[in-house]
Amino acid sequence: ILITGETGTGKELIAKAIHRTSALPGPMVTVNVAGLDDTMFSDTLFGHKKGAFTGASDSREGLIEQAKNGTLFLDEIGELSLPSQVKLLRLIQQNEYYRVGSDVLQKSSARIIAASNANFHDLFDNVAFRQDLFFRISTHSLHIPPLRERREDILPLAEHYAAVAAAELKKSIPKFSREVRQALRCYDFPGNVRELINKINNAVTNNWSGTLLLDDFQGLNSGYGKLNNQIRRIGSNQFMLNGIFPEFPTFEEVELLLVEEAMEEAQGNRSAAAELLGISRPTLQRKLDQSGQKKWQTVRD
Repeated sequence: ILITGETGTGKELIAKAIHRTSALPGPMVTVNVAGLDDTMFSDTLFGHKKGAFTGASDSREGLIEQAKNGTLFLDEIGELSLPSQVKLLRLIQQNEYYRVGSDVLQKSSARIIAASNANFHDLFDNVAFRQDLFFRISTHSLHIPPLRERREDILPLAEHYAAVAAAELKKSIPKFSREVRQALRCYDFPGNVRELINKINNAVTNNWSGTLLLDDFQGLNSGYGKLNNQIRRIGSNQFMLNGIFPEFPTFEEVELLLVEEAMEEAQGNRSAAAELLGISRPTLQRKLDQSGQKKWQTVRD
């Protein structure tokens, strides 16, 4: 399996999710291969026999053995040296390897997941990565776009990591103010998931009010200016709601759409939906009653 696109923590989280859902009995073992020379790569993955080299006073099993019946996650696979690529290719093709200094053939039962944000076509052109190895590790491939191209994931991820940070700090799980939710949606996150995690951890650490505010986030702007610019660009040459309404909508129709979207976003939580809309909970309830919609008759607060 090859995971490409996402940088940093995101790739390992995806690899862990794949490992968990596969129900393999063995553990998941992670190694970042960037910067490993061929000798270190062989010793790290395959292990060595006692006396194989100066200082090898004991035999040591490699990470492949540690990942027995589980998953071996190789991060930054695009940085692997060519000699090491040959050894990895043999391992994947035959599920066999030798420990350093040993002539006893070992069998591997570890499933391999590799990850990289490198452009493999450039690596092929520069003869920096073997195409046969690439086709072996990419039998199943998963490309993860950056957060700015999947903004619908930002708030669920932010809420998850806020809960994780709060548990570690023994705090109550904080809420997100309307301004913060909008700002997070509009921020481009050049550092992707790792940057999101860092911002959330810092905000939860410094906040004691129970509601995360813009002041808790360094370098995060309200986002409304960017949103307004996007609306102006879209609306300059076309009717921006023509994909939803067949003709120009009334205020009542747009209002009903907003209420429905807010209730969907808040998963039926009226208080949260009211905060998203910037209105009071009784006002939202009145609008729901006026709409005649029965979908939200039984919802949680």
